[in-house]
Amino acid sequence: MSTGVGKHAVRERAEIALHDEFLRRAVKFTTERLRGGKKLAAEEHGRWEEWRERGRQIRLHTIAHLDYYLNLFTENARANGVHVHFADTGEEAVKIALKIAEHRGAKSVVKSKSMVSEELHLNHALEKAGIEAIETDLGEYIIQLAGEMPSHIVIPAIHKNRYQIAELLSEVAGETLAPDTTILAGFVRKKLRERFLDADIGMTGCNFAIAETGSMVLFENEGNARMVSTLPRTQITLMGMERIIPSWADLEVMATLLPRSATGQRMTMYMSGITGPKRTEDADGPEQMHIIIVDNGRSLQLGDPEFQELLNCIRCGACLNACPVYRHIGGHAYGSTYSGPIGAVLTPALNKNVAEWDDIASASSLCGACYEACPVKIPLHEMLVSLRRRKVEQGYGNKAETAGMKAFGTVVAKAGRFGTAIKMGQIGQKLIVKNGEISIKVGPLKGWNRYRVTPSLAKQSFRQTWSTLESEIRTEHLEMDSAVRERMQTMLDRRQQGGASHE
Repeated sequence: MSTGVGKHAVRERAEIALHDEFLRRAVKFTTERLRGGKKLAAEEHGRWEEWRERGRQIRLHTIAHLDYYLNLFTENARANGVHVHFADTGEEAVKIALKIAEHRGAKSVVKSKSMVSEELHLNHALEKAGIEAIETDLGEYIIQLAGEMPSHIVIPAIHKNRYQIAELLSEVAGETLAPDTTILAGFVRKKLRERFLDADIGMTGCNFAIAETGSMVLFENEGNARMVSTLPRTQITLMGMERIIPSWADLEVMATLLPRSATGQRMTMYMSGITGPKRTEDADGPEQMHIIIVDNGRSLQLGDPEFQELLNCIRCGACLNACPVYRHIGGHAYGSTYSGPIGAVLTPALNKNVAEWDDIASASSLCGACYEACPVKIPLHEMLVSLRRRKVEQGYGNKAETAGMKAFGTVVAKAGRFGTAIKMGQIGQKLIVKNGEISIKVGPLKGWNRYRVTPSLAKQSFRQTWSTLESEIRTEHLEMDSAVRERMQTMLDRRQQGGASHE
């Protein structure tokens, strides 16, 4: 499994992705469809920016008082008969899950989609302990068969086509299955139904935990999470410590933002609220319920003015769909559980290891599309800049890049130097410009020009043409109607007087 370790790891994996024409087409097609769906759903709902701000305020408030809401949730969940466990590290969370499984004598575990489970690599730990782990979300089941990590937070198998999926499922079926989505989905449904009934433990993630009642809420489209949380006698829920919201009233806002941002749906097909294990009067449900609240680096962000808002994330995947880098290289190029802009920030932040993840924050154009897409307004582009700054401050910067930036700073510090550099560039580029483009693959242009071309410098820069433009503006000013000119002059005089009064 790729870990992201090693110099230029992202660049190397991106290189592979850029040469995978199918992957690029598949990721582009699906992300464009999801983006389009989100745009339509937001417009249909109306006042989307107001809802984004409401979501942001709920998350800011919750994270600012996270200790209070975690304690409240824990008290209420335990009062409901839930066993609540806290895990400081990923390793501790895995040990707790394995201990529960051992105590219950479990031989098999059915799992609904859980990014925390992927983060902990829990399937490998279960299998190593002799416990069969079966993913029941269709996308997760596919990548489990393929031995891969999720390529997208919401759509794990975004990079697979029906022919590849048919090949994987045919091996399980022991016969050739037609690459028809209805046939393939039908086979998986039938196959997994048997596992739901036989499993000793059901394992889920947690979209939101409601502090006021100690409940946990699951969003899904396939119904498998309901099977996982009702049929097995024991349920284990893996929950990132930041997944809390104060009340059911706050869930209304999140249930509005998350589905529309993730898939363009008004609402997911199923939204389940679970408050404790099975009661005497209940027809179904687990006899025993455990919630493992996982830190695993999350608390490192608390109190950090640059990164605390990272904990506001509701895992909708909208930033991936909007990111031009993700749309070209897919999720596996990031080398970790979390991909896209959120992964480029979250992975280094959770690991607090700039040396190991020294290039992942550079997998961004800093265009800000992720911020515009985020339903709770997380400034991921600013966080990426902060990560890059910290990388340089800790001595992991590229020496050539550092020298280049210093040289650039020296040139642009003086107008004369900058003007001279522009003139020299205009003269020197004549040897390499063809039809207004620079396509040579040398030096700093090597990586850029492998997939695009660099435009040549203009024959005259803006600074060089300013004297002519200024003359034209003055001429236009003289030709103005006298009343208009007088009004504009009055406005300028007032502005100058205002500036003088402030001084």
